[in-house]
Amino acid sequence: MSILRPGDEKFHYSDGSHKWIPPDPDYDQEVWDEQVRQHKQGHLRNVRPKVRIQRLV
Repeated sequence: MSILRPGDEKFHYSDGSHKWIPPDPDYDQEVWDEQVRQHKQGHLRNVRPKVRIQRLV
């Protein structure tokens, strides 16, 4: 699970999914796509890997 930070609301719908259409129709779609991509990478940086270490005795 990722962590939502202040300001992340503009990139998410109420169900937590990402907005791929900019909120302002005059906003450049390519710029928005890049911002969403970077925002999603931020989620991935905050996710801890789920790795289990098993000790051999």
